[in-house]
Amino acid sequence: MTIQQLLKTAPVTTLLLISFIGLFIIQVLSGVDANNPSTEELLKWGANALPYTMDSEPWRLASSAFLHIGLMHLLFNGFAMYFFGQIAEPMFGSAKFLALFLLAAIGGNLLNNHITWQGILDGTGQPGISAGASGGIMGIGAALLIAALFKISVNGMVLNLKSLIIIMGINLVYGFAVPGIDNAGHIGGAVTGLVIALAFALAYRQRLAATLQIVPSRDGDIYQTTYINSPVNRDTDFSADTSRFENDNPRFDNDGNFDNNSSFNHDSAVNLPVNSHANHASLNHSKLDEQQTATKSTLIWQVLPWLVMLLISIGFIWWWQDIHQQILLVLAAIE
Repeated sequence: MTIQQLLKTAPVTTLLLISFIGLFIIQVLSGVDANNPSTEELLKWGANALPYTMDSEPWRLASSAFLHIGLMHLLFNGFAMYFFGQIAEPMFGSAKFLALFLLAAIGGNLLNNHITWQGILDGTGQPGISAGASGGIMGIGAALLIAALFKISVNGMVLNLKSLIIIMGINLVYGFAVPGIDNAGHIGGAVTGLVIALAFALAYRQRLAATLQIVPSRDGDIYQTTYINSPVNRDTDFSADTSRFENDNPRFDNDGNFDNNSSFNHDSAVNLPVNSHANHASLNHSKLDEQQTATKSTLIWQVLPWLVMLLISIGFIWWWQDIHQQILLVLAAIE
């Protein structure tokens, strides 16, 4: 896939990759070692470190996701973002994809700081430094796991659940096996991504069910004239759930809403019997009520992923404040 194609298909993924590479180039041009940057240099450029992040610089929870410790670290995360992003961004939408990445990265950094702080309290750990997009990427990978589990298709192809499990497993095992890797960040990012993706999947399934109520259907001996197109949604489609609508499946847009601009198959028309005007009016009124109810239900479910991400954000703020207050209490006791 060329840069132009990637920019068109996944603009946020493209911008994230550009920001990773651009920041690294600026660092190197300013004198930072491309393979072994010093701790001082990493702190200067926004790395995550408990004494700073949990004191007065919480912005490091996000900034560290764009900073990489050496060229190999950048290449590894860059390739992972490229392959995951071009699938996940069209599936979830650019705005939700960006929110997913940032929240997963922040969740991973918070778990890292939480474990570090507990280790300090127990006398078994000491402050460290971390950076990289791994937490956010693991969140995206976990979200794709949920998409595969719910059999969401991308351009007509369903993700392979087994392959995704293997990829995620290798990353976690590698993190435990190799010293110096922030595995807490990986786990925190993955868990955050799982929770957000569950909200995505549940909302999509419920919106799809609500939207299908809008499609006119047979009611006793009275038939509503309807023109139904075959399934052609190639962006996001619950293929497992729509198989039972084999002969009456409407076309949907990316948000799971009925596409009024889709073409119609006139061979599927069913005409009303003659002398049924009264029943027809009653049926139309009933169908209108059902459509309005279904539309309201669809709008409610569209808000769910954003509501879940808002609650997660509030939870992260509380988590940071909790660790921050503990640190202040310990410092006050020492003084």
